[in-house]
Amino acid sequence: MEKRVGVIGIVVEKLDMAPKVNDILHNFSNIIVGRMGVPYKEKNLSVISLIVDGTTDDISSLTGKLGKIEGINVKSAITKK
Repeated sequence: MEKRVGVIGIVVEKLDMAPKVNDILHNFSNIIVGRMGVPYKEKNLSVISLIVDGTTDDISSLTGKLGKIEGINVKSAITKK
């Protein structure tokens, strides 16, 4: 399957779920090209942005696993080619 480049935005509203998020990201480290995390202390949340390079199945699997965690919101955009 052809690889695609994409961006994933993750909003962590329940900070106690951050270890679960990090475990999943570690398991998908082979498709993660870059990661930036910003704690937003005034709002008691964190925002993580990822650049990924993988198959649509891999990217969908990553976002699906993250999206199942309570208090985590995930959105992604990937290239068409």
